[in-house]
Amino acid sequence: MIQQKINQIWGRALKLEDISDDDDFFALGGHSLIMATVQTAIHDEIGIEIPMDELFRHPTVRSISAYAESRLAVS
Repeated sequence: MIQQKINQIWGRALKLEDISDDDDFFALGGHSLIMATVQTAIHDEIGIEIPMDELFRHPTVRSISAYAESRLAVS
């Protein structure tokens, strides 16, 4: 569920329809300003606050989803 939602958020932010869960955000044309919109969308739509440095450390849908799920498990 989280992974699918994050994939949709990335697709909207990057204006791409087909994103693999292992595609690198930056290789797809992402940059810090787009990442800020992704951060806000994840917070607004999923309810998880992910620090910007963690978004940069986890540049794939799969890796940031795993991080987000671990944050949910802790809270």
